[in-house]
Amino acid sequence: MQHLLLLFISALISLKQCSTQTEESRSQTSVTSSPETKPEVEDALLLTGAQQTAAYLPLLKGKRVAMVVNQTSMIGKKHLVDSLLTRGVNIKLIYAPEHGFRGEADAGAHINNANDSKTGLPIFSLYGKNKKPAAAQLKEIDVVLFDIQDVGTRFYTYISTMHYVMEACAEENKTLLILDRPNPNGYYVDGPVRDEKLVSFVGMHPIPIVHGLTVGELAQMINGEKWLAGQRTCNITVIPVQNYTHQTRYSLPVKPSPNLPNDLAVQVYPSICLFEGTNVSVGRGTEMPFQVLGSPFYTKKAYSFTPKSLPGATNPPHLNQVCYGYKLTPADAEGTFTVKYILDFYQNSTNKEKFFTNFFTTLAGTPALKEQILAGKTEDQIRASWQPALQAYKKMRKQYLLYPDFE
Repeated sequence: MQHLLLLFISALISLKQCSTQTEESRSQTSVTSSPETKPEVEDALLLTGAQQTAAYLPLLKGKRVAMVVNQTSMIGKKHLVDSLLTRGVNIKLIYAPEHGFRGEADAGAHINNANDSKTGLPIFSLYGKNKKPAAAQLKEIDVVLFDIQDVGTRFYTYISTMHYVMEACAEENKTLLILDRPNPNGYYVDGPVRDEKLVSFVGMHPIPIVHGLTVGELAQMINGEKWLAGQRTCNITVIPVQNYTHQTRYSLPVKPSPNLPNDLAVQVYPSICLFEGTNVSVGRGTEMPFQVLGSPFYTKKAYSFTPKSLPGATNPPHLNQVCYGYKLTPADAEGTFTVKYILDFYQNSTNKEKFFTNFFTTLAGTPALKEQILAGKTEDQIRASWQPALQAYKKMRKQYLLYPDFE
């Protein structure tokens, strides 16, 4: 039934696009251009779910709506919340994920409940102690709308927020409307699949580090595999991205979080984030977060940087200490997940006994990776160990795709 609904919506969208485009769609920033430049024709054809207002405004008419949004929830230069309010949508409240509604908070920082200064709408945090919408909050809600840009990795917490929102909607019999967006790392699948016992907020699902799904596709997988508590399923409606495939290389028009400022950071993030579970800095507190790697204990001294307290990274690892390492370049963003950086820094560390923190295994989703590194395994040997689970995941993934695949 869900697939029939999606086909109907896609057909409706196509008919609407043939006749007219909304003002927001016409003003949407190109995925490769600045807001001031006119999009190229081929880029303008790609329409995010949020741009396709004609497809989902009828679903919101007369409904009391809760919004799960952040700074990426844009239609052109206008925030989705502001756009829908001007169209008379009855928005009752906003749910904010990690980094907050405006996306300015540090990673892991406590997010307070508040009111939006522009609209006066109440904002409830879905990060920290309260990761799930409360039943009392949903009592006066008919539809929950989710529109957040993901980066396609298991440990990026926006998909964990979506999981808990789905769970709350399933429990309270509410509809979840997902406005899909492209996955900037959606053109491949790689990395170890999370072990069944290592469930965490940075590993909610038994999927590989690079999962190759949009949030709409992942929501279908969560339902289909019965991963919600009590094996419930959530009533979801996905507005698919138009003219997107898993071969599309998508450049994000808005930073998805404070420390992923550009395409290079987004592309190397799947491999580099593992360093958050080590004594190596990923450049938080510099002008190049997730584009430089360094440690006071790295023996190669050709490149160095010193983390400082900056907005979005007020207390970074190795604050005010010189870190030695290297600067990543576009040549390092080849569209593959790799552990070569981890192997290099471990092998050339003068502080191997404190190289790993407990968080490393949580991020990796398996204790095997740390054990393999300690045992001196090569990258090829490590990668070979992932393959049985990875191949099984790839087969399962095919069932839930909304877009043509990369293979």
